[in-house]
Amino acid sequence: MTKDPVCGMVLDEEKAPFRYEHGGKLYYFCGKGCKDRFERDPEKYLKGGKPDWITGDE
Repeated sequence: MTKDPVCGMVLDEEKAPFRYEHGGKLYYFCGKGCKDRFERDPEKYLKGGKPDWITGDE
């Protein structure tokens, strides 16, 4: 099990619908929107940035 780095949803790595490799590590996402947000600014989420639904950012 892992967490979507954008929204925090707990996911099964084998069933996660979206994946993205960054810095040699594979990240898993609940949906395309979370994956797209991560791709635009991965460091925001890797440094503990709050999920977009909390900050209101798009």
